[in-house]
Parts: sequence; C-alpha cells; structure tokens
Amino acid sequence: MSQNEKTIPVVIVGGGQAGLSLSWYLCREAVAHVVLEAGTACHSWDDERWDNFCLVTPNWQCRLPGHPYAGDDPHGFMVKSEIIDYVKAFRESFAPPLREWTRVTSVTRHEEGGYRVVAHDEIWHAQHVVIASGAYHDAVIPGYAGAIDPAIVQIHSQDYRNATQLPDGAVLVVGSGQSGAQIVEDLHLDGRKVHLCVGSAPRVSRFYRGRDIVDWLADMKFYDLTVDRHPLRDGARDKTNHYVTGRDGGHDLDLRQFAREGVGLHGTLETIRDEVAVFRPDLAENLDDADRTNADIKASIDAHIARAGIQAPVEAAYVPVWEPGRENAPLDLKAAGITAILWCIGFRPDYRWIDVPVFNGANRPVWDRGVTDMPGFYFLGLPWLHTWGSGRFSGISRDAAWLAGRITGKEIPIA
Repeated sequence: MSQNEKTIPVVIVGGGQAGLSLSWYLCREAVAHVVLEAGTACHSWDDERWDNFCLVTPNWQCRLPGHPYAGDDPHGFMVKSEIIDYVKAFRESFAPPLREWTRVTSVTRHEEGGYRVVAHDEIWHAQHVVIASGAYHDAVIPGYAGAIDPAIVQIHSQDYRNATQLPDGAVLVVGSGQSGAQIVEDLHLDGRKVHLCVGSAPRVSRFYRGRDIVDWLADMKFYDLTVDRHPLRDGARDKTNHYVTGRDGGHDLDLRQFAREGVGLHGTLETIRDEVAVFRPDLAENLDDADRTNADIKASIDAHIARAGIQAPVEAAYVPVWEPGRENAPLDLKAAGITAILWCIGFRPDYRWIDVPVFNGANRPVWDRGVTDMPGFYFLGLPWLHTWGSGRFSGISRDAAWLAGRITGKEIPIA
C-alpha cells in the first residue's frame, strides 16, 4: 500500500442526485464514505439543460430520500430554476462528505483487496466502490459533421440554451427523442423555421381520460416493473424515452401538428454531404410507430379502468392531423436557409477510467440491480438499473437504499 493512500470503507464516484442519495443513506447508517464529484454537486441540471427545460414527470414523483416534493403544485412540472432549487435543497438537507472538483481518473483492483481509486493527487483504498456518474458522458456527433461548412453552426443538445445563441436563419434538429422534440418546440415557439429529422422515438400523450398518463401508469405499478420482467429484458435499457412535455402545464408533443404549423419533417438522417442532407425513407413509418405506441399505452389504461370499474371520461381515438408527402427528398441546407444544426442524438458512456472486469464484450457494465460480479463494486443512477423509475427522481431512493443494504449487510428501509 502506498504511504499516501487513504483507507475508507466506501467511495462513491459522482455527486449527482444518485450519488448523494446513497450518501444520504450511508450517513444515516453512520458508514464512513466519501463522494467524489468532477464538478459541482448536481451540476448537470444547471450546466446541461436549456433555459426553458422542465420536468416531463409530475412534481409528486420527486422523491429523493428524506426530501419529497413539498410545493403546492404536485401535478405540475418544475421548470429549470425550480429543479435546481430542489436538488440544492436536498444537498443542503444533510452533510454529505462531498469533495467537489475532484475528478476520478482511475479505478483498479487493490492488491490487498477492494479497490484503488485515484482522484487528482489523492489515492483511496476502499472495500466498496459505487459508480454513480451516470451514462451521459460523451455527446454523440457523427464523424461526417467535421466536413460540413463551418459557416453552419453545430452544437449538441447539452450545449443549447435558447434560440438567441444561434445565428439568424433556419435550424436543422437531428433526433426526435425527448430533447429533440422539446427543443423543436422551443425554437418553433420562438418563431424560427425548423427542420426535424424524425427517428424511431415513441411518443405518449400528456393527459388521457381525465388524468396525467403518469398518474395512470403509477396506479398500474408500471414504474415498479423490474427489468427482468420487462418483455425486452435488458433490451429495455436501449429503448428511447417517449417524447412529451411538461411545459406550460404539460401537453402532447405531436410532430404531425408541428408539421401543420410549418416545421419541416424528414426521415432519419443518413448523412450530410456537400451541405445536402440525405434521409432514410422512413418518416411515415416512424410517425406511425410513435402513434401506435401512444395508442397501446392508452389501450392498457383503458383495460385498467375497465378492470377496476373506474368512472373516467371517454376519449375518441387519435386521428393523425398530417400525413407526409415528399419530405424524404434530399435537403440542400444552404438553399433552405439553414444556418445551424442541433445534434440531439444522445450520448455514449465513457468508462475507460475503470479497470475492473465488470463489462461485457460491448464494453457495457453488467449488473443485477446495480450489483456486479466483482465483490463490493456497484453502479447506481442508470436507466433501468432495476425499474423504469431507476435514474429518475421517483426511483433513485429505492435503488440507493438497496445498495446501502448490500454495503451494510442489513435491510435498509426506503425513506
């Protein structure tokens, strides 16, 4: 053992809501630990969200340990400033042993058992290491983006704040997941001409039969569905989240309605060559699939209402308000007046700093409810870690309590 090594039972890598949730439980159980955060606690809510960002799940689902939502609008949707206030208040509700601006650069097995964690000029020897740094590390931008005329501004969704940071002109948004669909609305409401490359992301209605759909799904225990019981099993982790918004009280994001209002819709982007965008001929299919997913969710709610004998208003089936024509034709960006491209196609995890055999052949971590095959090595805060609620405010506390129980060797009640 190196003379400058510090020994501690638990090291948590990542000071976001996941890492701090586990710290909350360990503090309650008087377990010595340290939380190492590369930036500031929960910084991504402030640093990586656009100005008009808001939650897509209702406020009542905000259930960090010992810190449930206590406002007067449980069925509303916190805007960015309110989210920041909420997580900061959680951080201040206890005294986590948090070290900010302390980036972990290496995690390896220790020759005396446990793990060696290197962070700047500090070395820690811990029997338990929890990786709570998330999965959204490297922004995905395709290789051909480097060949696009630099006169066209390119930014990733994590760097978008508002329409004023973009040059005058039309905007091409690539990707129709939650971020892409919401940013399209943000730009559209600002009066910008927008083109959207529509991918395979599903959609869901905000409200149905008199209630927020999240309320129905919660009653149906959908957020308690474990990944091993999901029809796709581990494949559920690869599914894109449904696009919807909580903006202005919450409403549907219907890409067909956007098209009626002047947004240009196109199929999945294949490439951009000589400032000409080429699309797959899948726009109609992608729109239909998104609507079909929404209809399936509504059908499951209908069945629940019928089984339980609930009195609820009846809604007519959705009728598409727009159908595509020749939108899959190549698009000359300069002729269309496009001066900016927004890449909303996600992130890749970066675990190159972890030299512990917990990854599969695709370099993805393998776990069961966050517990890997390596004793004392865990993951926390990832989508579908255990349930659909994992990685969200609604499910982090349950996952953190479970791992705290594994670390302490006793059952930890959920706060």
